[in-house]
Amino acid sequence: MSVLIETTEGDIVIDLFFKERPNCCRNFLKLCRIKYYNLCQIFTVEENYIFQTGDPTNTGRGGESIFGVLYGDQARYFEIERVPKIRHLKKGLISFVNNGSDQIGSQFFITLADDLDYLDNKHCVFGQVAEGFDTLDNINSQTCDEENRPFRDIRISHTIILDDPFEDPPRLPIPSRSPSPKLDLVQATNKIALDEKIDEDEGKTAEEIKKELEEKEMKAQAEILTMIGDLHDADEAPPDNILFVCKLNPVTTSEDLEIIFSRFGEIVECEVIKDRRTGASLQYAFIEFEKPQQCEAAYLKMDNVLIDDRRIHVDFSQSVAKNYTWKKQNRDTDKFLSMRKRRFRAWVKDKKQRHSEKRKLWL
Repeated sequence: MSVLIETTEGDIVIDLFFKERPNCCRNFLKLCRIKYYNLCQIFTVEENYIFQTGDPTNTGRGGESIFGVLYGDQARYFEIERVPKIRHLKKGLISFVNNGSDQIGSQFFITLADDLDYLDNKHCVFGQVAEGFDTLDNINSQTCDEENRPFRDIRISHTIILDDPFEDPPRLPIPSRSPSPKLDLVQATNKIALDEKIDEDEGKTAEEIKKELEEKEMKAQAEILTMIGDLHDADEAPPDNILFVCKLNPVTTSEDLEIIFSRFGEIVECEVIKDRRTGASLQYAFIEFEKPQQCEAAYLKMDNVLIDDRRIHVDFSQSVAKNYTWKKQNRDTDKFLSMRKRRFRAWVKDKKQRHSEKRKLWL
């Protein structure tokens, strides 16, 4: 007598000991028949020991036998079967969980190692895995928290009865189709979803990983600069119409560069950066074009070009200082205009007051 258990980690075929454990096998088969185990989580995985499931509440404290389904809470559990004695001596044995009162309901576990004889006389073995040991290995290798709960959302997706020697009892609520997942199950946020990867770098090349790390580092640095006020926004991008030119000859002037680069379009501003104290060229410059297309054309044509016996290097500007300079000028201008307005108003008020005092003297 067999049952196929389809899980999100693979399929398992269970052969049942229906002669040695008739009540347990009847309970398991009829629960499978009414799709009771569908969507149940494998909520406990202890490496090289067991994995446990069979609780629709996924807490380890729920579940009921088929007799509880048929006859109510008074039949939620039934007596454990101990004769003949079947020991937990090999990997792949399926056993009903003892609720602490020598009674069993719906929860069961499957052994993941041999010689677990300390489980004997506590729980009830009623079958063994016939196929699907690779699935057991997949479940056994799952990463879990301190309470042995797997981080990945592993579930029984379906159960199929391959052979059932027991007749269905009257009033057995056999569904017409498998149950659909509820909204709270779909929106569960405390587990890694089936299509998510535990290792984010899985399947990526070394170059892709390096690029992602660089992007994360740049983003972190931008966040820090935003916090200390050096950036307006972490996503702030440099202007796309400004060209950076370096490796210049110290004798090259802003006027020289403007004449040379003006063939690509109208230049708004061209400035060779100089030392504030000495006025000497620092041998790099910024050239602002009217349009980004003109800047791109200059970038493609002018890199490694010889100017004043020096081969220059051209790249797009990565500086956002232009944005800050412009905004600072606006703030300074606004502050200056505001000050002038206050002074003018004070002057007008003073004039009015003096004129009023003079009128009083004349009268």
